[in-house]
Amino acid sequence: MRKIIAITQVSLDGVMQAPGGPEEDPSNGFTQGGWAMPFLDDGLHQAIGETIAGEFDMLLGRRTYEIFAAYWPNHADGPIGMAFNKATKYVVTRSLDRFDWKKSQRIDGDVVEEVRQIKASDGSALHIWGSSELLQALIAADLVDDYRVWVFPLVLGKGKRLFENGVPPRGLTLVETRSTPRGVLVNMYHPAGPLPRR
Repeated sequence: MRKIIAITQVSLDGVMQAPGGPEEDPSNGFTQGGWAMPFLDDGLHQAIGETIAGEFDMLLGRRTYEIFAAYWPNHADGPIGMAFNKATKYVVTRSLDRFDWKKSQRIDGDVVEEVRQIKASDGSALHIWGSSELLQALIAADLVDDYRVWVFPLVLGKGKRLFENGVPPRGLTLVETRSTPRGVLVNMYHPAGPLPRR
């Protein structure tokens, strides 16, 4: 059984949309893309390094895949590029006809069932970076084993959220937390099941 690990950068009000750059995801009029970049410091680089250490594969939605595939194959000399290029990429898409990024495979049927089968197979952990729509489906299906949530000290007001309306109420157990010099909280949570009845 493979673990599914969601790695998400969020604002204090839970927005995960376009942390890396202005053009990353301007859908629905989002204009704050790149909000995470001013907070990069040694502490955050350490968290990223720990996350990509060891073997893992990736689950990606189409939009995140296209962003990553346009950048990381051309930046294979650093630790992130090496790790991402080595990983098998499972891509949820009905519109992409071909994959130029090596080791990419399509998921285009019943997404939850196909991910469930991949999770049940032998292999390394499955990382989800971004991919907000895919993530909502996997959260609703209780398929996420770990949440690596990096909370940035800012409020964005609108945008795609880690936990959108409609996800089932669930408890989480905080298993690790620390703060970077620029105030990012690096948290790890495990699912703790349904909320207790009152």
